[in-house]
Amino acid sequence: MLGTGGNPCRLAATLLFCASILSMPAVCSACAHSQSDDVHIVARLSSAEPGSVDINPRSESPARRVRVDVDLVLVPTTVSDRLNRPVMNLGPQDFALYEDNAKQQIRYFSSEDASISVGLILDVSRSMTNKIETERAAVAQFFQNANPEDDYFVITLSDRPRIIADTTQSLDEIQNKLALVIPDGHTALLDAIYLGVSRLRAARYSRRVLLIISDGGDNHSHYTAKETRRMVEESGTLVYGIGVFDDFSLPVLKSLNEKLGDRLLATITEASGGRTITVDQREKIPEVAREISRELRQQYVLGYKSSNAIHDGKWRNIKVTVTARSGVPPLRAHYKRGYLAPDR
Repeated sequence: MLGTGGNPCRLAATLLFCASILSMPAVCSACAHSQSDDVHIVARLSSAEPGSVDINPRSESPARRVRVDVDLVLVPTTVSDRLNRPVMNLGPQDFALYEDNAKQQIRYFSSEDASISVGLILDVSRSMTNKIETERAAVAQFFQNANPEDDYFVITLSDRPRIIADTTQSLDEIQNKLALVIPDGHTALLDAIYLGVSRLRAARYSRRVLLIISDGGDNHSHYTAKETRRMVEESGTLVYGIGVFDDFSLPVLKSLNEKLGDRLLATITEASGGRTITVDQREKIPEVAREISRELRQQYVLGYKSSNAIHDGKWRNIKVTVTARSGVPPLRAHYKRGYLAPDR
């Protein structure tokens, strides 16, 4: 952890990293006692379908926006080139950061590989029948490039989301369970994302990620795209998506469901600061999963103190730009697009 304006001691750097928990609108120790009020998904075991999850969106009140009264704002950021490859070896001088169009001073900068909690959301609905082997290969590549210190859980989705593996199981055990899954049913994608974000609230590490592998549209969820997007936006969870579509040589032949699904995935992932990578050539999907796994270890964290000291509880937009070096094609930053200011 480096300070751009000086040389703070290791203890201060450690405290800064811990403060990242407080900088995310819905990830803070102060809200731990109210998490049960925010979670809409209630796990209920069924003797007919062990491990399945019943979802009743009318059983609880809408998720509340959590406002955190802290001076420090940390912005986790990943950078990719035009080929979607992660870009490393950047320094604070390579970034510019704005809040509501007002340029902010980057006071803290980090590019360390910290452990993360990861939830995999895997589409096993009927439409994935001819793509399930590709999906399994993608998961294998993701795990092969993962950090053994990270922890994982896996949610499969069809008519409803089901947690099939948790953090107590090894990566080999998780992959063995996936090998037994037979695609069937509809696609409750939004319900699965909602469940994944909710589960990550009790995750081991402050850095939390969801990876979604799906061929698109939702046709069986209780939750709406708006509700899910808001929850993701406020949760501090980074969401990535891999769109798995049929191998069509002409994009115009892509089904309406796939087009809508591509758009839905992008809406959710971009709200979190992540992104969706759409792959039409199926053999490239495992490679994409491998690159995302690597990218998660190559994240920058930019820290600033807002020049707007007013505690109005309003949403503030964040913008991060990357200055391309001489001879380097334009680079793209992926980051959370804003936060709720404290209201008192």
